[in-house]
Amino acid sequence: MAKVILVDLVHPNCSQYNLCLDARISRLCTFVGAGAGEPVYVLLGQRAASAAESPSATEASLLENLRRLNRHVHVLTGSSEAAAVYSFKRAVDQLDATVIDVVSSGPRQAGLRVYQERLFTARYNFQYSRGFESAPCPSGEPPLTCTQLAAIGEQIDTFLQHLPAVKGDITILKSSMISDCFSHGFTTRKGGISYINTLTSLNLFSSCRRQDSPAEVSENLRRLGLRAGFLPHQLHLPKVNHASDVWVMSKAAPDSYDGIVTNQTGVVIAAPGADCMPLLFTDPVRKVIGVAHAGWKGTLLGIAMATVKAMVLHFGSELTNVVAVIGPSVGPCCFTLDQDSARQFLAIHPACVRDVESPRPRVDIRLTTRVLLERGGVLPQHIHDDSVTNRPSVTLCTACHPDTFYSHVRDGLDFGTQIGFLQIRESSECSY
Repeated sequence: MAKVILVDLVHPNCSQYNLCLDARISRLCTFVGAGAGEPVYVLLGQRAASAAESPSATEASLLENLRRLNRHVHVLTGSSEAAAVYSFKRAVDQLDATVIDVVSSGPRQAGLRVYQERLFTARYNFQYSRGFESAPCPSGEPPLTCTQLAAIGEQIDTFLQHLPAVKGDITILKSSMISDCFSHGFTTRKGGISYINTLTSLNLFSSCRRQDSPAEVSENLRRLGLRAGFLPHQLHLPKVNHASDVWVMSKAAPDSYDGIVTNQTGVVIAAPGADCMPLLFTDPVRKVIGVAHAGWKGTLLGIAMATVKAMVLHFGSELTNVVAVIGPSVGPCCFTLDQDSARQFLAIHPACVRDVESPRPRVDIRLTTRVLLERGGVLPQHIHDDSVTNRPSVTLCTACHPDTFYSHVRDGLDFGTQIGFLQIRESSECSY
């Protein structure tokens, strides 16, 4: 695993800054050691220069003193401390490093941990060392207060909000089959700030395995909300388990669920996807909505009809009024399964499996969903999928369109996530 060293020399209120900095650099040289090794990144922060010095002179002196290390040394700069740490994160990702040794004073570590929690994920292993205990700041370094720690989070948010979009403007696909008394859409990968190749740029999910941080995903969601007309705190996503459990929002939520149904206004429900199908369900008569995340396992377990049945059971929807839309997902052109798994789809309908004799037959999870919905009582003409040719398609193959969608099949483990979202409008007459 590649490793880097982050050295934190920030202490802006020091009355003897140059002396303190020299002492810490000397201590750093001893602590880090000389010789070719891990690259070193130095966080200086911002401070007002005195009449006898300038920031550029301080930085030049720092680099000169660090040359004895015979290492690659980089001074992190930016318009703010958050900007400097973000530039460090980008450098770490460019090196594909996952181990980060942090050298700092004890009082500063709480602030650095805020950056770690907001700008990194558990994929990165941070190891903290109090490398300056023998070179304490003459002015003293009191612990950071709760207010100061909160200000770091606010500074991160402000910085990210001012970043330009990495890849075009936010684009939302919409189904012409959904009534205008609902706000809805399927996101693409355009218009966000995520910069990792497989995550650019509107990735909407952060996990311990991915490089996109919670703060970056939160900013992507904020931008999506501005474009789509909702606030991030209104958004509810399933706790995915690739099964068939459904959360009825008026009841206690299960530990895990792949579907959500509600008749509440003021909330946005959404289903994630990156080859798995984001399914949207609407009932314009009773004003009920549902979403479901449907991978191949959830499809076989019946998550689509489980969501529809929850709308019927808990909110009085009639099957003949339910509209179902299958969003961007992997098509049979790109999705294969082992023989045993494919046979389960073959048992539902022969057309759901292609190249049956192949060691890995191609499987059509969209057609399987249509078949199961029709058998469950949803009208065929109320299902919008890739078989519908007289309306603009929203069921594009995620694996076939790398510039538009994320795909687990295509991109591997560090894949991004798009969503299908749905909301009942506060005031609008349904047209159906």
